[in-house]
Amino acid sequence: MTFLFLLPILLLSLSLSSPNVTLTQVSGNELHEKNPFTAKASLIRYWKNHVITNKHHLPRPTFLFSKASPLGPTELAILTKLAQDHDSLSSHLDSFCSYAHLLCSFNDVVSESDRSPNDVVSKDANFAVYANRNFANYGAARLGGADSFKNYSAGLNSPNDSFRKYSKGSTSHSEGFASYATSANVATSNFTSYGASATGGSGEFKIYDDQVNVPNLRFSSYDSAANGHRLSFAGYGGETNSGSESFASYGKNGNGDPSEFASYGEGSNTVGSGFSGYGEIGNGGNDSFKGYGLSGNNPKSDFKSYGTGGNAGTDGFWSYRTGANVGGDSFQTYARNSNSGKVIFSDYGKSFNLGNDSFRDYGKGSLGRTTVGFRSYSLSRTFKDYTRNGVTFAEYNNFTTISGRFVNKRVEKGKFFRESSLKEGNVMAMPDIRDRMPKRSFLPRSILTKLPFSASSVSEIKRIFHARDGSTTERVIIDALAECERAPSPGETKRCVGSAEDMIDFAVSVLGHNVVVRSTENVNGSKGDVMIGKVKGINGGEVTKSVSCHQSLYPYLLYYCHSVPNVRVYVADILDVESKDKINHGVAICHLDTSSWAPDHGAFVALGSGPGKIEVCHWIFENDMSWTTSD
Repeated sequence: MTFLFLLPILLLSLSLSSPNVTLTQVSGNELHEKNPFTAKASLIRYWKNHVITNKHHLPRPTFLFSKASPLGPTELAILTKLAQDHDSLSSHLDSFCSYAHLLCSFNDVVSESDRSPNDVVSKDANFAVYANRNFANYGAARLGGADSFKNYSAGLNSPNDSFRKYSKGSTSHSEGFASYATSANVATSNFTSYGASATGGSGEFKIYDDQVNVPNLRFSSYDSAANGHRLSFAGYGGETNSGSESFASYGKNGNGDPSEFASYGEGSNTVGSGFSGYGEIGNGGNDSFKGYGLSGNNPKSDFKSYGTGGNAGTDGFWSYRTGANVGGDSFQTYARNSNSGKVIFSDYGKSFNLGNDSFRDYGKGSLGRTTVGFRSYSLSRTFKDYTRNGVTFAEYNNFTTISGRFVNKRVEKGKFFRESSLKEGNVMAMPDIRDRMPKRSFLPRSILTKLPFSASSVSEIKRIFHARDGSTTERVIIDALAECERAPSPGETKRCVGSAEDMIDFAVSVLGHNVVVRSTENVNGSKGDVMIGKVKGINGGEVTKSVSCHQSLYPYLLYYCHSVPNVRVYVADILDVESKDKINHGVAICHLDTSSWAPDHGAFVALGSGPGKIEVCHWIFENDMSWTTSD
């Protein structure tokens, strides 16, 4: 018998020993806290043994202990044993994730039975606050009209939407997606044969996938063989975290199909975009990317067979990846065998840390007057097999300053503020401080230490968590490993932790055993104006050492903890502006040295000035933490 086969029997025997206790109650927190052999009880003992009781006798941090593993003694023993053999753990992944309260799959699927009988319609439709539906042949062969999707799948944990043959073969039909999947956690959307063979009309995506944690977008045969079907993406993927978008056969065999991407991936974190067969064999295509990857962190795009065999196509990239942190783009068989194409790169690749771009078979075999122009093109690029005929390079230089025209970048109100704002009676904007991550628990250290966690072990990690190649789960794993293994910034000390014990150890290693951990009390006041009540500077308001811990997305609860020099930490009562009642108790950290920050950092966009010229403060969001020494 396997251990997990015995697990229900063992748990049942526990429940039978207490006649009035159900199986659910046996695994509940109340019984576990009383049992000294649970994972949570072990964590409480660890806290008592490693953290010195401070003179203020602050209570045990309930928000930290609420994230402890829910495993009882029986589950803990069995799963610890299973973790020694990765094959055994992988074969019982569902049970492991369920008992340990993990999120082991980020690839939700909507079943056919979930489909609404009204998914296929023949008249104009207005879908407001709509979510998680499959649309088959939606808008196909429509003549004129328009469909509107507003606040579609907004704020959900894992919205999953499918549009198959959407608007296929339509004439002068328009589709509008406004505030699509905003503030979702894992957003999966599939558009198959979207706009294929459509004539005229337009598709507009505004504020699409904005502030999504893991966007997973798939456009297959997107706008293929269409005729003059205009597509517009505005605010596409802004401030998203991780994830990927895939455009397959994008505009293939199209005729005069303009596509506009404005503010594409602006402020996003490690989002990858794949364009396969983009504009292939198209006629008179006109694509523009404005503000592409602006101020993002490591944006990556892969253009394969881009414009191959096209006729008289025009492609423009303006402010492409400006102000981003590194990043990389691959153009394979770009404009190969095309006829009289035109490509414009303006302010291309001005990342503040150099990225890595590759152009292979660039313009090779093209005919007519195919021209490619680069203006203000940064260094560190690789060109292989590109044609020299018609290719121009203008102002080939490295990016050192930021152009004033980017100060209009959208930064959430109140996300950054000056230290002087933390003054009693001051009214200020509060950003959305709600935790957007899926609910998960720490792993007990006895299990965590048996699981691999490194880029060199990514294949083994994928096997354990059943992460298929190209899946969102794979992307989540790879992105977390990349962030955890990147070199620290100047003066930064960092560590990723998957157990509460590891977090305590890291904080103690930086600050000593006399530590206090704090988090903003709740989310009241989010996205509105608040009044600042009583303010207290930690350690007398002097420059202090601190450790900040921020959640990362991973199957188990994972935190990125780091310590940076020259900070001050404050706690402040947050009041309702009208009633003056206390509604929250916030924790804020002020960075006094911003000299190594990017010129186009959102803080400088919001507050003005530049690196090293001002201090920048921000709140500690829900479920994030700030560790300091005890006063």
